[in-house]
Amino acid sequence: MQCKLRQYLQFIWFISLIGLSLCSTQTAYSATYPNRPIRIIVPYPPGGQADQIARLLAEKLTEVTKQAAFVDNKYGANGVIGTNFVVSSPADGYTLMILPSGVVAANSMLAKVPYDLGKDLYGVAGLASYPLVLVANPKSKFTQVSQLIASAKANPDLLNYASGGAGGGAHLAAEAFKIETGTQITHIPYKGTGPAVLDTLGGQVSVMFASIPSVIQYIKVGKLNALAVTTKKRTMLLPDVPTLSESGLPNFDISSWVGVVVPSATPEDIKSFLSNTISKIIQTPGFLESLKQEGGTPMPMNDKQFDEFVKQELVRWGKIVKESGAKIE
Repeated sequence: MQCKLRQYLQFIWFISLIGLSLCSTQTAYSATYPNRPIRIIVPYPPGGQADQIARLLAEKLTEVTKQAAFVDNKYGANGVIGTNFVVSSPADGYTLMILPSGVVAANSMLAKVPYDLGKDLYGVAGLASYPLVLVANPKSKFTQVSQLIASAKANPDLLNYASGGAGGGAHLAAEAFKIETGTQITHIPYKGTGPAVLDTLGGQVSVMFASIPSVIQYIKVGKLNALAVTTKKRTMLLPDVPTLSESGLPNFDISSWVGVVVPSATPEDIKSFLSNTISKIIQTPGFLESLKQEGGTPMPMNDKQFDEFVKQELVRWGKIVKESGAKIE
């Protein structure tokens, strides 16, 4: 009996030593974080909102942590290539990803992805949200949302709308608009926002939802009519343009947003460090001024808030995609 008791106590002692060793190793490891460069993956090409805010974040992270932070654009397949790269990366806090709302929206339209977006990645911080603006070619004679809705109902499938590509925020905003208004407007996807804007200017398509920076110069000179913005509040960049909720769609509130995610297995204290650090960065004057120029609004969410937000967005866009039948060809 005493022998068995002694063996049991030795076993408990051995297990406790292993636990202490693991705990001290992780604490020592995390306490030195970061001690080498941090890579920020952007799953979209250079030049867009996600890329711009990633470069701003990289600059500020470098200042705060005294370690180089750099942007790496790994794009293709509607964000799947970059996202899968991060999911497959070591969960050590040295590979972050800018998560754009378009990747979340497209997730429900893709037949198969090699990861579970809601489980394999963890949201550490919200960064910013951006309203979209519904614009029309002046030849269409649309100056108000009500005119567009009336025309679409009177002429089903005769109107069309442009987007920078299937699965993007502009595409999904238009599909949500069709659901809210009970209209049929044909989607014409382009390879990028630039070509979509050009054909809307030329009249090849009637309307489009677009990021404000991509069309504001044409709105100001009357080459495009701004009908409404997609958020509940008006934007300072276009203060005279009403919201869709003011235009007869009280429940409409859609924005393009970006945040930061890491592999889910990343140590908790590193997640907390990134959450706290990034939350402070987005409140600095330089960051706020850069956002203002792009029409963005800071989205101050800590890790728990942003991770839950991403999960809610996956559900919301899943419902919109299912109801609209939107697809990525």
